[in-house]
Amino acid sequence: MATVRPLADDEAAPEARAVFDDIRTARGTDYVNDFWRALAHDPALLRATWERLKSVMGPGGIDPLTKEMVYLAVSVANGCSYCVHSHTAAARGKGMTDAQHGELMAVIGMAMQTNGLVTALGIPPDEVFRA
Repeated sequence: MATVRPLADDEAAPEARAVFDDIRTARGTDYVNDFWRALAHDPALLRATWERLKSVMGPGGIDPLTKEMVYLAVSVANGCSYCVHSHTAAARGKGMTDAQHGELMAVIGMAMQTNGLVTALGIPPDEVFRA
């Protein structure tokens, strides 16, 4: 259950509506999802979060599909249902196939299992793995 109500455009401050417009332009859609609409209660936080997301998820050394798949993996590990759904949709929009999704879920599950085991056993990293 949400702790704040997502704001409609006409309820949001002008600063928040400007971010909504930037989201629409950047994504090529009229849709602004409820995460951004909830953040609109604090226009400065909304702007800062949107700007950081654009920077991190924008062009760089990692291709857009891989970035979405990493985001999805972290969202699964953190138990964020909203983010799992939104980034699954985004990854599919960037070309993720059903086979890739299944493989990604297998990798996430394997990592969670081995992370749990090594943590429970208290095994320190091998010297050759230390960064």
